Formats: sequence, C-alpha cells, structure tokens
Amino acid sequence: MSILDILRKKRDKQTLSRTEIETLVQGITNKSVADYQVSAFLMAAFLNGLSLEETTDLTRAMAFSGETLDLSGIEGIKVDKHSTGGVGDKVTLVLAPLVASTGLVVAKLSGRGLGHTGGTVDKFEAVPGFQTSLSNEHFFDQLRRIGVAVAGQTQNLAPADKTLYALRDVTATVESIPLIVASVLSKKIAAGADVVVLDIKYGSGAFMPTKAAAQELAKQMVAVGQRLNRSVSVLLSDMDQPLGIGVGHTLEVEEAIDTLRGQGPADLNEVVLTLGAMQLVGGGKAEDLEAGKTLLQHQINSGKALIKFREMLLAQGGDPNVTDNYSLMPQASIMEELKAPQSGYIHRLEALKVGEAVRSLGGGRFNKDQQLDLAVGVKLHKKRGEAVQAGEVLATLHANDPDKLAAARAELAAAYVIQPDAPGHSDTLIGDIIWATP
Repeated sequence: MSILDILRKKRDKQTLSRTEIETLVQGITNKSVADYQVSAFLMAAFLNGLSLEETTDLTRAMAFSGETLDLSGIEGIKVDKHSTGGVGDKVTLVLAPLVASTGLVVAKLSGRGLGHTGGTVDKFEAVPGFQTSLSNEHFFDQLRRIGVAVAGQTQNLAPADKTLYALRDVTATVESIPLIVASVLSKKIAAGADVVVLDIKYGSGAFMPTKAAAQELAKQMVAVGQRLNRSVSVLLSDMDQPLGIGVGHTLEVEEAIDTLRGQGPADLNEVVLTLGAMQLVGGGKAEDLEAGKTLLQHQINSGKALIKFREMLLAQGGDPNVTDNYSLMPQASIMEELKAPQSGYIHRLEALKVGEAVRSLGGGRFNKDQQLDLAVGVKLHKKRGEAVQAGEVLATLHANDPDKLAAARAELAAAYVIQPDAPGHSDTLIGDIIWATP
C-alpha cells in the first residue's frame, strides 16, 4: 500500500492496520515520506482521531523505529519521568538529581520546547558548557558512575518521533491525545526504564485545557502502557497558572537550584515531591507517598540533592559554579516591571498568556529551527489569590530586544485578571494520581 493510500484512508476516517502504520513509520524514518505528507497524516489523525489499537501500533512502531536502550546491565532500578509540558515547568531540573540522590537510577531523555512551553534540553543549555547530546557509551557510563543523566533524544532512538515531534509544533496538532501518547510512550519504551511516571498537566498553559481531557489522556497512557507490557503511573496537575515564579531558561535554572537548596516556591516543591515519591514507591525505596516525600525532603535539607545536581552538571560538561553564581548563565540586558493597574485580588494568572509573552521575547519557538534567547523571560512576583495594591509590581520582564518588548508587555498584562473581592475558591495543584494497572 502506498503512502497516498494510507493518507486517503485516514482522511476518510478509516482505521489503519498495524502493517499500514508500520509502513508509514518506516517511511518517516528513512525519509521516503516527505514532511508535507507527514503533516497531512498528523492533521488527519488530529481531526479524525486514532483508535486505541492504532495508538498502540503507532507507539510500538515509533519505539522500534531505531535503536533501543538496554539498561539491564546497569545495577539498580531505572526510573524515568515525563511531563506533557507547561509554563515554568522546570521539574526535571530538580527531580532528576533529587531522586538520583536516594539511590535510584534516573535515565532521562528530554526534548526541546513546543510552542509556548519550554523544553528541558533548552533549559539545561543555559548552563555554560552543558551537553545534552550524549553518546550511548557516555550515557551508560554516567548512569553507572553517578546514577543520573539527562540527554536529548538521539537520531537513532525513536527517530520517527523526532520528525513527528518537530512537525506537530508547526502544524497545530500538538494537542492530539493519541499523538501525545505515541510520542511520550515510544521514547519511554525505547529508553528502557523500569518505572515510568508521567506528569499530565491541564489548564490554560497546558496542551490539555481541562482536567477531563487530562484524565482521558492519562487513561490512554496507562492503557497503551499495559498493552505494551510497561508500568505507567500518572500524576494530574494544574497548569492554569505558571508553575513556580520563573518562566524562561536562565530564570528556571536559577529557580531549580533554589528549590534544591530548599528555598523554592511551594507549588514547584509540591509537584517535585509528589512525582519523586511516586518514583520511590515504584522503585521500592518508599512504602507510600508520604514516606517518599519525607525521604526526598531529607535529601534536600541535607544538601545531598544539590551535590548530585553539581555532579550531573560536571559529568555533562557544564559549569557547576552556576549553583553559586547565577550570572555565569545568559543574562538579559533589559528589566521592565509590570505594575498593577488597580488594587484588589488576582483572580487569574493565565499561563498561556505568560508563555506567549516569553515566546514574544525570543524565549520560545515559532518554527522548529528558531534559535532561542536563553536569557529572556518573566519573573512573577504576584500569583493567583494574592492581594495587590495599585502600582505594586506584578512581574518583571527580562528582555534583550526593545522591539519585542511591547508585544510581550501586552501579553503579560492580559494574563492578569484583578477583581475587587477575594476569590471564593482555593487552588488545587494536584488533581489526581492514576497508578499503573497491574
């Protein structure tokens, strides 16, 4: 069957067979299928959906489209975590060294930013010299020596996903649940971890706009994982407002270091401790979530987590001195404060608009080849539920290009909704936990 037959079949809302999906993925991998044809498939899948069987077949085909990592020769339980993305989501920067400091092996493959959300690989590159393009030999050796490595996806590991991941960003198909499932789980299967924990976010700054949509994605993740004999657990967390206070690459690395010192914002700390505790339970290091959180907090308080972070930086060519001197990372030349236009309470701080402001400054991509400005971003001084006085500083924009500042300023101002009365509801950051199906 030709690629045109496959595209026509999916266009007409028919179900693709396993053989047809494998043919498509093989063509994506060997480049016999052009980018515009891949884009046509993505849009057809977005509009018409994929069945659970199609999603499973797509995940399997993508996972084995290249080489796979065999981590069985590395002593210890291997754990991995993935987030569906959000604004200010610097969790991996904290979680990877923190969990590794307990003795679990954290083998983490991460991606670059999609749309208004940041990517872990991009954020780590704010550290001078830090390398995310690691050979398999380096990756394995580092895991044996220090128990943690965070690397970008290589050309040979799930290579079909690399093409699909980039094209989803520029074809308005990022939000498709089956495509997200296949993208995430194919990399996790290819990467060979024993325990996989997913952080699925919902709200204005996430790909899943509602908790109900996030729950549907979580169910599909667990179901596909089970069908492929993988244990997958899911945390649902709120991304209606940014996570933490820093949005932008350097700012997020700074905040991650603060958190490893025990001085991070409460919301980031809560997500990190919950995800980490889920990994500890799955890896046999803790009996339940509370025991896991207690152990992780001890690792932070004792300084062991920050030591592991510095070891990871050094092992990957980064300058560990950034933990004591943030100015070693890219710094913005312009600082502009956004002040409250009126007194009252912050009822909304829309993560999407904050993310769009950072992208307008040059900190996010409009196309897959765009170079990022790692210094720019937004630091939030006031968040949802807090009282403010007219003229009080809500946030600070970090910029390098005056021409980009006006659009970013307007987007950031639109993110804040201030009302005279206090909001009548309390925030719930953690939405639910869905454990792997036995």
